[in-house]
Amino acid sequence: MPNAVTVSGVTISSNVISTLVTAAAERVEGVAYVNGHNVATNLLSLITAKPTVAENTVKAEVVDDKLNVTLPVAVFFGYPFKQLADQVRTDVAEVLKSQAGIEVGAVNVAIDELVFPKA
Repeated sequence: MPNAVTVSGVTISSNVISTLVTAAAERVEGVAYVNGHNVATNLLSLITAKPTVAENTVKAEVVDDKLNVTLPVAVFFGYPFKQLADQVRTDVAEVLKSQAGIEVGAVNVAIDELVFPKA
């Protein structure tokens, strides 16, 4: 299976990992979107033949039989970055453990965009 990782004897597609990570992180209050997927991007994907996000930006690697993930997030203005990132780390690790049954070594949160509310 190309674009997959094997951890604890389980091989998981990078797309599945990305989906789990994105779903968990986007439930955290203050996260606007993950992985470059926002409402406008999703709507544009529905009406065009080409995907608007060419590359999966959630990165996963196995270190010492544990999964390490790095995910880019856009956050809403007004939410403290440290607290938000801590909650994302906790929620992502929990979903990977409960859904995939794998141990997580690290969840690295890269805040790469700040979203301001419309006035």
